[in-house]
Amino acid sequence: MHPKVQRWVWTQGWKELRGIQEVAIAPIIEGTQDVILSASTASGKTEAAFLPICSRLAEDSGGSVRAIYIGPLKALINDQFERLDGLCDGLGIAVHRWHGDVSQGHKARLLKSPAGILLITPESLEALFIRQGSALASLFSSLEHIVIDELHAFIGTERGCQLQSLLHRVELTLRRNVPRVGLSATLGDMTLAAEFLRPGAGEKVRLCNSDSGGGELLLQLRGYRKRTPDARRLAPGEDEESSDGLPEDEHDVGAHLFKTLRGTHNLVFANSRANVELYADLLRRMCEQAQLPNEFFPHHGNLSKELREEAEAALKARQRPVNLVCTTTLEMGIDVGAVQSIAQVGVPPSVASLRQRLGRSGRKGGPAVLRLYLQEAELTKTSPLPDQLRMRLVQSVAMLELLLTNWFEPPASGAFHFSTLVQQLLSLIAQHGGVKAGEAFSALCQAGPFARVSREDFVHFLRGLGQRELLSQSSDGTLLLGRVGERIVNQYSFYAAFASVEEFRLVASGRTLGTMPIDQPLFVGTYLIFGGRRWRVLAVQGDEKVVELEPAPAGRVPMFESTGVGGVHDRVREQMRAVYAGDGIPRYLDARAQELLAEARATFQRWGLSERSIITSGREVHVFPWAGDAVVHTLALSLQARGLSVEPLGAVLSVEAMQSDVEGALRGLVAEGPPRAEALTTHVANMALEKHDGFVPEDLLARDYAARYLDVQGAWRAAQRVLQ
Repeated sequence: MHPKVQRWVWTQGWKELRGIQEVAIAPIIEGTQDVILSASTASGKTEAAFLPICSRLAEDSGGSVRAIYIGPLKALINDQFERLDGLCDGLGIAVHRWHGDVSQGHKARLLKSPAGILLITPESLEALFIRQGSALASLFSSLEHIVIDELHAFIGTERGCQLQSLLHRVELTLRRNVPRVGLSATLGDMTLAAEFLRPGAGEKVRLCNSDSGGGELLLQLRGYRKRTPDARRLAPGEDEESSDGLPEDEHDVGAHLFKTLRGTHNLVFANSRANVELYADLLRRMCEQAQLPNEFFPHHGNLSKELREEAEAALKARQRPVNLVCTTTLEMGIDVGAVQSIAQVGVPPSVASLRQRLGRSGRKGGPAVLRLYLQEAELTKTSPLPDQLRMRLVQSVAMLELLLTNWFEPPASGAFHFSTLVQQLLSLIAQHGGVKAGEAFSALCQAGPFARVSREDFVHFLRGLGQRELLSQSSDGTLLLGRVGERIVNQYSFYAAFASVEEFRLVASGRTLGTMPIDQPLFVGTYLIFGGRRWRVLAVQGDEKVVELEPAPAGRVPMFESTGVGGVHDRVREQMRAVYAGDGIPRYLDARAQELLAEARATFQRWGLSERSIITSGREVHVFPWAGDAVVHTLALSLQARGLSVEPLGAVLSVEAMQSDVEGALRGLVAEGPPRAEALTTHVANMALEKHDGFVPEDLLARDYAARYLDVQGAWRAAQRVLQ
């Protein structure tokens, strides 16, 4: 490395470089190939990328932006700005950040005298294309590297597809490739990650992986029985009027969190915003009752930026104990300093997410500490079978077992991303003032990130956008923004490829029940759980954001957390079956969790689920494919297409029918062979889940939906298995 960089390393008092920092030097300094750096959280990946990049820039960093760092969060960019500014200050390398909170004066100075390193979000890079399209060639003329942080957060998403398109458009503007460096602590499949980083040439990406930085893991899963309101026990002297209405198990979870975390620095992941507010409020009141200053603060996307930053700064300052109760907002690499432990309340979203969260603990040589709190229903004679099987607990155990083997979900792939293609086409037209259809196809599809879109589909796609007035065409064939297209591009929200989850109004017999965020597909006949009751979907009005419901058959609602279709991987469900069939007791289970696991295994054995996969319980037939959500969803649609009323409940399909009818429908599916995926989508009431899906022609949207959410081959094989 450059002597100035060597001196900076010496001034930090480092005795040696970490593993990932050693292996990254040669390929990045060479500056001719794409590189992925994968290592545990807090292993120094930022320095691994920028020490060699700064070595290249130490003698000359002017003339244009020389390196771009792209991060998923403004807060992460702010952290990295402080980190890189300290490194680059003595090297004479300018460091700039560019996002919505940066003043126009700072941005104007960069545009006037571009140099050094630019830290930016994908959305702000999108805005640069639209607002500074003609100036980009000079702004990036001597660009040498593009660094993408938290690479795993982009793979398989609309935002990731947007990023791929933006990187490709940068290179089209410069008429040359720019080496890319991907950073991540969680990459389930390095081959897929490499293909994401450089579409069409993933085999040429240099993979640098380091296991250093990992240490001791202290792990506990704590079980709780969630009592129904009528079974709730009151404290001595307490009555229902004085109660705050929380079931006893929430109090129990809160009491253990309070006792264990008070006086230290920790992160508590609570899955949903509602749970974040519930536990933050409960823990705050516990502080007040103990006459202590509050140590527990909420952190989620709906809070104002000021409140989030205030909580982050308090945790990082270490002047007093601070615990943040959060959603996924603190899963990524925002620097909040070392925390003593991670608490996870509820079923983890995925193994990869669990690993990412765990990486926030165990820094500076200490052990990583994870406590997982799982609530299961108190069983009665009328308890639904999923509750008897303790599926939430068993799924969590399965995820922990996979985590301990260092397995986690591979990134998603295979979608067409038509929603983002809408955005990128409009952006391309805005950048250049108009493009020819052939040029747009070549830039975005033929040699771009939308390679799965054929020329014929692209023509059909353009006609659909023209009919909806997003596009118009001049006499010489140039594509221009249409009336609707201009309106969309001129909105600030256009720069983001993703949309926040929208609230749907739930209506039954003309009466509004309330609102609920819907981020998963619905089809007529499926069920929703709302207000403690089960409802059957009659219709979904996507434009009006209304779901029409009717009361479902009587019966206790099972405790079930939806992770969204496609959320649970096949491997997790296979591991769940292995947990049920096994007899080993994981050492990390507390006494109550061991009891719950024993109950789950007893139910599994009592129903003979090791030998059969279809059983009748009460008025319902339960089908156990032991497969991921994509397979379960496909089977549900296939049975729905045969006239059966189906309710997917995690690992099990609940069908209102005779067992002979269900088996007959499955035999029909097996005999006919794998169904045509697009045909199954006719039963889905809300395929338009992504931001611009409403503008995509229906047949193309169906194809994209099928690629994302269905697995017809897997469903066909699962149908064969359950009939054996």
